[in-house]
Amino acid sequence: MKKLIYIAALLFSALTFADTAPFSGEISRDDLLKDYAAFSDEYNEYTPSEEELTTIKALQGKQVLVFLGTWCHDSKREVPRFLKLLDTAKVQLGSLKLVAVGYDKLDPAGLAKQHDLLYTPTIIVLDGEKELTRMIEKPKQSLAVDLTQPGQTL
Repeated sequence: MKKLIYIAALLFSALTFADTAPFSGEISRDDLLKDYAAFSDEYNEYTPSEEELTTIKALQGKQVLVFLGTWCHDSKREVPRFLKLLDTAKVQLGSLKLVAVGYDKLDPAGLAKQHDLLYTPTIIVLDGEKELTRMIEKPKQSLAVDLTQPGQTL
């Protein structure tokens, strides 16, 4: 009987954790803000400064790759702020790819591994295939400054 209870408890815990696995894969900005309240709340509450809005315009036409965890407190803060900066400054990127990773920092397409992801969020600014800058976890100065200084790994 004890064995049966032990097996049932083990199966129950496995099913519980299986249901709570974080989303992993490419996600649109609209789905991120619609489906994850913490991201939407931060987006709505954040007000960028005029200086940040001017600075972030240097990303015009660049490609940006954002690795985030829907479970990660730094991602919940920095990714919505980055999106709000782009929207408010009316920056037209060449492309924006948002990639959610699991707790293991991996995604189904293997992009996280390809880009040596260690921490979330990681925002990578590219010009074609060339990496210009990379912000890891949180900005050192500000999102706008850190992401527009080529050659930085922050």
